[in-house]
Amino acid sequence: MARHWQIEESGPGDVFGDDPGKVAVFGRTKYRSTVLGKTIISPFAVYAKVADGKIIYAQFMEDSFATARSFRPGGTWRINSDPDGRAIEV
Repeated sequence: MARHWQIEESGPGDVFGDDPGKVAVFGRTKYRSTVLGKTIISPFAVYAKVADGKIIYAQFMEDSFATARSFRPGGTWRINSDPDGRAIEV
């Protein structure tokens, strides 16, 4: 990651866990792309399973659309995801 972005800010917002072996963490990270210098803020979620004090499983989710935008020098994207609607440009 450090090759592609500088992490300017990051931190957990909320941490949940009702089972000693499972935890969910939600937060936000502010990235700046190293090539274009574009800054984005992406929410994130981490789900982890822990055994014997070690993480044995982790799943990381972020706003992939936002992070991809940090590499785009310009132009629009045409997106058609609504089966009943038309394409949009962003």
